[in-house]
Amino acid sequence: MKMIMSIIDDMDTFSLLDALSERGFQATKLASSGGFLRRGNTTLLIGVEDDKKEEVLGIIERICMPRKQFVPMSPVMSIEDNVNPVDVMVQMGGATTFVMDVVENYKL
Repeated sequence: MKMIMSIIDDMDTFSLLDALSERGFQATKLASSGGFLRRGNTTLLIGVEDDKKEEVLGIIERICMPRKQFVPMSPVMSIEDNVNPVDVMVQMGGATTFVMDVVENYKL
């Protein structure tokens, strides 16, 4: 058995959960936030049998497409500086996904 932990953009959460559910997969949704942009994201925990791992990874890849977006960023400045935030193009979306072996699994 595998535990797939996937960190995705909030914008992709419900589309991915729907796609997983349609194929019979269950997921636990955790709210999380990124350190760089300090924006909300979602961490999904998905337990699957070994032979279903590639199917789940394919669904994640299909739904969580990377995209570019302008994000306001405050430049590093001193207290005396009077600088307005600058819009910076960053890559959003996609998924950071970890696959771990599950040694034991209990449903109590």
